[in-house]
Amino acid sequence: MQDGDESISEELSLHLFNTWWRQRGWERPVRIVDADGVFLIEGSGRRILDFSSQLMCSNLGHKNRAVIEAIVDQARRMPFISPAFAVEVRARATRSLLEVLPPGLDKLLYSTSGSEANEAALRVVRHYQKPRGAYKIISRYASYHGSTAGAASCTGDPRRLGGEPTGNVPGVVFAPDCYCYRCPFKLSYPGCGIACAEYVRYMIENEGNVAGIIVEPIVGTNGVIVPVDEYLPRLKRIADEFGALFIADEVMAGWGRTGAWFSCEHWGVVPDIITTAKGSTGAYAPLGITAVRRGIAEEVEKTGFVHGHTYEAHPLSLAAVPAVISEFRRMDLLKHVRVVGRYIQRRLEELKAAHPSVGDIRGKGLFWALELVKDRSSRLPFNTRADKAKGLPLMVDRVASEMYRLGVYQYAWINHLVIAPPLIINEHEVDIGINALDKALKISDHEAAG
Repeated sequence: MQDGDESISEELSLHLFNTWWRQRGWERPVRIVDADGVFLIEGSGRRILDFSSQLMCSNLGHKNRAVIEAIVDQARRMPFISPAFAVEVRARATRSLLEVLPPGLDKLLYSTSGSEANEAALRVVRHYQKPRGAYKIISRYASYHGSTAGAASCTGDPRRLGGEPTGNVPGVVFAPDCYCYRCPFKLSYPGCGIACAEYVRYMIENEGNVAGIIVEPIVGTNGVIVPVDEYLPRLKRIADEFGALFIADEVMAGWGRTGAWFSCEHWGVVPDIITTAKGSTGAYAPLGITAVRRGIAEEVEKTGFVHGHTYEAHPLSLAAVPAVISEFRRMDLLKHVRVVGRYIQRRLEELKAAHPSVGDIRGKGLFWALELVKDRSSRLPFNTRADKAKGLPLMVDRVASEMYRLGVYQYAWINHLVIAPPLIINEHEVDIGINALDKALKISDHEAAG
């Protein structure tokens, strides 16, 4: 088969499983032949704006020359070597990371994905807490932490259900979310007393044996839920009070996505462990990073912590890290994200005012969600988690499909759209995405209460 043959799409759908998809519904994936900057390019030559950085990971956009050259240069020097050896690229990547990680998180374990980074974090926590018999992990219902057994067990969304009961790791309990638009306690901020955090205290007191808490500081796939200012500092204090370790999953919200290196910085919270992945290489090579506070790492090492992967600290992936950090600084991307983020917020607020099917917009930097509703007054969603689990048609998929027809790739999940373009996007390119969204929302408006 020739590389340019249109039957490539048919071949892939015939022989491959698709990711997170009811397989029988996956037919003829769109063929992309190139990508550049913030655009994807179809075989026909049509340019498609990437308004979600693929899977919220292509933070530097497509084909950043400096990152590509760093990977190619490493491939020429040493494309692979066992993680048992000391090599220069490993030292360079580690030095670069220590410049941007919160102070004190200076013991690192490399892997190949966010899922694996979280697996390592869970293993560190349970190893550290073993002397006192604590093993339970508190996660949250609006969470996604990965597809491997431990990470999936900590995932609150419907993707966890496929592994139950035999495929999941025991000992995970779920807490309510800091989700003011749909508060699980039916309370209103600030009079709520941050009940969502205080309930975690109640959980720890009554569960017993709680070893750690894992949170996305800003929830990613499940709604880009930005907590109120008091939430994360209070949750960290509760963890400290009971001796539970605090894991911040920065796989999606880290790496400049919110205008800071890591989103927990917005609230002055330094976790015990940070897990991250996607943006560390610009998504040009797979890499997971588990960064652990020095004191915890030293205690774990005393008792013989054993963990690792063949592709741990893979030279090609590590080569990308210093280049990515250098590109962030060269382009002053953190400032750029804050500036363009204010612009995208204003454009989204305009959409909300114009479209009755837009119930809520929320986000920070270049990380936003637009949530759809049938009725604004009751906040009735078009679709629910149960609909997703059953494989029912979703309104957000219809809106995203229309956006693609108009030339914009948009990630959709259950009842919201995740708007997270490459961090290099400019205001003109933002307008392309927003204008397509403006037109596509007529589909959901048609079925919403006016």
